[in-house]
Amino acid sequence: MARKKKEQSGGGGSPAWMATFSDLMNLLLCFFVLLFAFSSVDAEKFAEISASLSNSYSVFSGGAQAIGEGKMISQGVSQLSEMSEYYSEMGSKGTDTKDGENQGETEDTSQSQSESIEDYKEQLEDLQKEKIEALYGEVSEATQANGLQDTVEVSMDSNYQFVQISMSGAILFDSGQADIRVEAKPILDKLGTILKVYDKYEIKIEGHTDNMPINNYKFNSNMWLSTARATNVFEYLTTEKGLNPKTLEASGRGEYEPIATNSTAQGRSKNRRVEIKIYSKD
Repeated sequence: MARKKKEQSGGGGSPAWMATFSDLMNLLLCFFVLLFAFSSVDAEKFAEISASLSNSYSVFSGGAQAIGEGKMISQGVSQLSEMSEYYSEMGSKGTDTKDGENQGETEDTSQSQSESIEDYKEQLEDLQKEKIEALYGEVSEATQANGLQDTVEVSMDSNYQFVQISMSGAILFDSGQADIRVEAKPILDKLGTILKVYDKYEIKIEGHTDNMPINNYKFNSNMWLSTARATNVFEYLTTEKGLNPKTLEASGRGEYEPIATNSTAQGRSKNRRVEIKIYSKD
């Protein structure tokens, strides 16, 4: 019986192209090794470039490339343990310097602003004082010119807010009454002529009494009496003398703002009064 001929299988090993590729890689490796061997690094230029970059971007001062005398961080991790301490120290120095400068600048600015505000307040106070002093002089001259110097008293507020004309209640009213006496109307006429000049100013009329209780068919307290007296003066000046009621104000103070003691008849007489306050115009 004839033997079957043994079938021949294909040859083993890598494909043919693999050998060519391996040779190519070996040649490239040799080429780069030769290039590296022939190349040379200019150490001086490299140091200049490194220092320049460090000054511009590095966290280290003075162009340093590492903390202290250690190696560069890029060459290992030996410096990492010192990094937190380094940054803490830098932060403390920066905070002390910056905060100190900012605090000093803030204090200087605040002090300068405070001084400016104080200077401005002083200027306003001086201006207000000049206005009131000028107004006081005008009113005083006007009362003398109208022959009222013995009937009314002109004074100036200590805070330079207004000029005050004060009249005795005994001249204007009968005891316990709020109707203006006939004898007092010529005085109010002259006073109205003076006040007419300041018709656009704010003018306040205030009635005051002593502390003696009052209880009659018209008024059950000194507050009611003082308010009625101030109101009657208000109405007389607006209706008879033509003062502007929009800038005129009347109010009663009762016995609560005495200028003298109420324990004597003379003191009580001083406390019974009508005050007209002329405020400086802004």
